[in-house]
Amino acid sequence: MLDIKLEGLDNETRMSLLPKEQELVKEMEQNGTIVHNFIKLDMSGIFIVMLANDIEDVHAKLSILPYYPYMKILVVPVRVVNHINE
Repeated sequence: MLDIKLEGLDNETRMSLLPKEQELVKEMEQNGTIVHNFIKLDMSGIFIVMLANDIEDVHAKLSILPYYPYMKILVVPVRVVNHINE
């Protein structure tokens, strides 16, 4: 799980990069790289649940995003727990 804060991204740049950012995030959701994402209420960043092997894989996968240079990324490793209803 990633706690991402955007830093140094002015509103004009944010808006100009937004369409491509959204397009690529949608592709990552469709291919299963991003499992869930939640935009922070104050719009300062995003929480992302994604599949990755390690921190290097996280950065490799996110580096295609236009917002990546502005991301301060905190990685919180988690694992999936499957619940079985009996």
